[in-house]
Amino acid sequence: MLEPFNWSKRCITRATPTLVISGMIALWGVWAPQALAEAQPSQEIRARQSDTAIQGLHQARSNEEQAREWGLTSQEFSRYQTLMQGPRGVYSPGLDPLTTLGIEARSAEERRRYAELQVQAERQRVNKELAYQRAYDEANARMFPGEKVIQITSSPVPGAGGSKPALQGDGRLAIFVKDDCPPCIAKVQDLQAQRQTFDLYFVGSQGEDEHIRRWAILAGVEPKNVHSRQITLNHDQGRWMGLGLGGDLPAVVREVNGQWQRH
Repeated sequence: MLEPFNWSKRCITRATPTLVISGMIALWGVWAPQALAEAQPSQEIRARQSDTAIQGLHQARSNEEQAREWGLTSQEFSRYQTLMQGPRGVYSPGLDPLTTLGIEARSAEERRRYAELQVQAERQRVNKELAYQRAYDEANARMFPGEKVIQITSSPVPGAGGSKPALQGDGRLAIFVKDDCPPCIAKVQDLQAQRQTFDLYFVGSQGEDEHIRRWAILAGVEPKNVHSRQITLNHDQGRWMGLGLGGDLPAVVREVNGQWQRH
């Protein structure tokens, strides 16, 4: 005999999965926003950490590349950066790594190593700059015949009695330099980096403009600074001996109350 069809039982059996799914959806609606809210800060932290790591990696690679350019290790270049963040960076802003490390050397061996590296670097720099300077001079001669790239300031001729031309004091610094004097080149570069206005007097130039011009190019004197007279290039013509200050060159002097003194 057939069992009577029970509508209520059949409907409940079929409705149960629907109720379960509806309940799960309702729970998900409550739980999901909270879960996403908790996960978001973690994702942001991980993203920031990843960005920081990438930046650190790029910085490390940059330091390695810069160190290689100067013939240094990464540790040496890192020490240079640390030194430039201290008093040395205040005394000599913009100072190159080799000079900085040489001045702040911790031993005679370190000092000798940096000096040798700097000699090599300077030779490479000078060769490149001379090659470009020759090309620049040729271009200047074609475009502006008869005009010198770096002009030498005209100096008064000594009088008949042999009197030496006086040093003009107008508040500017004066620096006396000579050939075969690395400290002279370093001092001129330092003054130029500080954007000081100064008059350069070359001792032993024998009155040859080309002698001073060649030295100025090797020392990295910027032609634009000479053209604007921020820097003037002059023959010494006995001025240094006339001051009677004595001591080694380079000598940076300034007039104070009518008297010339080492600066």
